[in-house]
Amino acid sequence: MSGIGFGEARQAALIPESAALDSARFDPAHRRRLSAPALRTFASIADLWGLSEEQRRLVLGYPSRSTYHNWMRQAREQKDVTLDVDALMRLSGVLGIHQALGVLHAETAAQLAWLRGPHGAPLFGGQAPLALVTAGSLDGIMLVRRFLDAARGGLYMAPNGLDVTFPPTRAQDIVWR
Repeated sequence: MSGIGFGEARQAALIPESAALDSARFDPAHRRRLSAPALRTFASIADLWGLSEEQRRLVLGYPSRSTYHNWMRQAREQKDVTLDVDALMRLSGVLGIHQALGVLHAETAAQLAWLRGPHGAPLFGGQAPLALVTAGSLDGIMLVRRFLDAARGGLYMAPNGLDVTFPPTRAQDIVWR
């Protein structure tokens, strides 16, 4: 017996072979191609967010200071650097957070205020989302990213200042043509 249930086999048949995740995405050549550009982008985002060196290292999985500086030097000089899968996942999460903040808040000041300010969502427990991002765990980064992705997708997020005073749409406001 193959160990795949009937429903799983049917679902697997619906996914084209070319779309299935391939372990080749973890190959060193693929990671090398992504690593330096991801580090350069991370450096720009970290500058924008005002992260200290310690916070930057925590986001990256806490490499030694010499390893961190070596990675950044190689990336700045357009040299090859190959990060491990964990570091690339962390960078992907940060890039996703940055992108989602850009979609949700037009002004950089509003993006930074959301990231740095205390947040009332149960996920954050009254602390700043940036505290989760810089706590040193991949889970913290991905929790913030998923929260923002959900907000981008229309799931609940506390209304901003404009929305608080905006009256709800009533049945008589809808015009059918």
